[in-house]
Amino acid sequence: MTASALVASLQRIGQVQAHLPGPLSVLLAIVAIGAAFLRWLWPVTQHITTMAHEGAHATMGSAVGRQVKGMTFRANGFGATAVAGGGFLGNLSTGIVGYLGPSAFGVGAAELIKAGYIVAVLWIGVGGLLVILTLLRRSFGIVSVVIGLLLLFGVAGFGSVNVQVATAYGLAWFLLISGVQMIRIDGKGADDAKKLQGLTKIPGGFWSGFWLAGSVVALVFGGILLL
Repeated sequence: MTASALVASLQRIGQVQAHLPGPLSVLLAIVAIGAAFLRWLWPVTQHITTMAHEGAHATMGSAVGRQVKGMTFRANGFGATAVAGGGFLGNLSTGIVGYLGPSAFGVGAAELIKAGYIVAVLWIGVGGLLVILTLLRRSFGIVSVVIGLLLLFGVAGFGSVNVQVATAYGLAWFLLISGVQMIRIDGKGADDAKKLQGLTKIPGGFWSGFWLAGSVVALVFGGILLL
């Protein structure tokens, strides 16, 4: 790890990198499926998806003028984002976006990869984790977020171009696939669904179905971009 390697990597943010061959992208998609669907692995990889989920709550909350007071992450993979202020529409939009967050970030990553700005995906991820770090309350997130940040920074700052490109593809695939998995597991019993039901009187099953449909559409669209 040298300063020159870090400078070279930072310069790649605005540069275009070559795409992976289709078969290699498919292989990374299979790895992402395993990371999201293997029962013994999901309790670990779930933390990545939860960070994206809570990050979406915080992003939308800030966008609609709500005050983001902090985030907590538990060892079991669940998280929470404390926001204050905002009326009905603010509460509604902030509540809806969480379960679509991983899929939305996955599509954003896929769009950047399609445009050739592949290394930029990693640095945006580093920036996002730094923001989350500033919002953290005392919780397991102090461990999980810091570990995730160090690993991603290590690849983004000091990995070879090939490793960086493969990691960006793998991260995009994982966000797209794990977004579906999280919704499938939590279902209509998700806390966000219960909150939205209390806010709108629309049953939690509707919100679960809405999120699942949105995440599947995002997976198909993002997958096309990555192939």
